[in-house]
Amino acid sequence: MQASLSTALLVISNIFMTASWYGHLRFRSAPLWTVIIVSWLIAFLEYCFQVPANRIGSHQFTAAQLKVIQEVITLVVFAGFSVVYL
Repeated sequence: MQASLSTALLVISNIFMTASWYGHLRFRSAPLWTVIIVSWLIAFLEYCFQVPANRIGSHQFTAAQLKVIQEVITLVVFAGFSVVYL
């Protein structure tokens, strides 16, 4: 149960992270200061999922295993994001 919850939180976290890092590229006419603030607000939401995901996942996985899981999720989320959004 904890492993699936941790994985689900990591997926949500990575969706927010990818949106924060790359979502603004569609809004090139927006002022830089605006996209920075919006990106930081989205990144805050990412941390609200990332920190609990790692805390919960650390009961079953080592830190290295969590990082590998997160990187695999990041690649999958980014691939989907780039096809759907970018």
